[in-house]
Amino acid sequence: MAKKLVQYSVVDAFTDSAFKGNPAAVCLLEEDRDEEWLQAVASEFNISETGYLTRLTDAESPNPRFRLRWFTPVAEVQLCGHATLAAAHTLFSRGLVNSNIIEFATLSGILTAKKDPDVKAMNDSNSQNGEAQECYFIELDFPTVPTTDFNFSEVSLIHKALSVSSVMDMKITTTSEDIFVVLPSAKFVTDVEPQFDEIRKCPGRGIIVSGLAPPESGFDFYSRFFCPKFGINEDPVCGSAHCALATYWSQKLGKCDFVAYAASPRSGILNIHVDKQNQRVQLRGKAITVMEGSLLV
Repeated sequence: MAKKLVQYSVVDAFTDSAFKGNPAAVCLLEEDRDEEWLQAVASEFNISETGYLTRLTDAESPNPRFRLRWFTPVAEVQLCGHATLAAAHTLFSRGLVNSNIIEFATLSGILTAKKDPDVKAMNDSNSQNGEAQECYFIELDFPTVPTTDFNFSEVSLIHKALSVSSVMDMKITTTSEDIFVVLPSAKFVTDVEPQFDEIRKCPGRGIIVSGLAPPESGFDFYSRFFCPKFGINEDPVCGSAHCALATYWSQKLGKCDFVAYAASPRSGILNIHVDKQNQRVQLRGKAITVMEGSLLV
């Protein structure tokens, strides 16, 4: 029997503008596919993440639940924020769920996505067009990602990999072992010239860089994420990295709510709340579908 066509969307996450934010492919599976196929499709899309959704019908929950797996062009990953946002956006926008809350069963446990109306945008749209348009954020509930001190004898490798001369702080995440580098300012973050061959020589999975935003910018901190070992030279807006970023800056700044700017060339914006008591991070952002189609194989 011929396999069913797999419907997919390509969604730009953490933005409301096409060709900005972080692109993710979202594939809607109606039957199981093997690991080789999942990885081959992700390699074919060749964007930072491809997510695979399978509806779960035996979940003991009042909310719709889907299995969600994430693949870069070269490997499966344990946690991905922007592809989760893209998956939720696909389900909401296509009318595939009759709920404002979706649950995802993932390698990082049960994650939730909630539709949160953007009242200001709806009011502005109504006043301009004379008709109601649905405008909303999607809020993801993710685990915090702690960091610990990074004692690396070859610190010069990090300086060389990022083409920087000054570093304020250096940590490493306890989950995926990403090196976390704090630079003197947001300008240092935007000016980083990553040397990807040198980053591959560094320990850990990838390198997060961050710095405090200028007061007049409207943001709290800037960041970028480089992960060439996983086939992503620069992840345009890494949601999971912000689980570490928000935890770190919450401790440093003594606050729990942030507006973060991803300073990659595509750029992106995240609204973040740190729930210290429950060790969770809520990531809020928008998304836009830029492509839809079917996989023929």
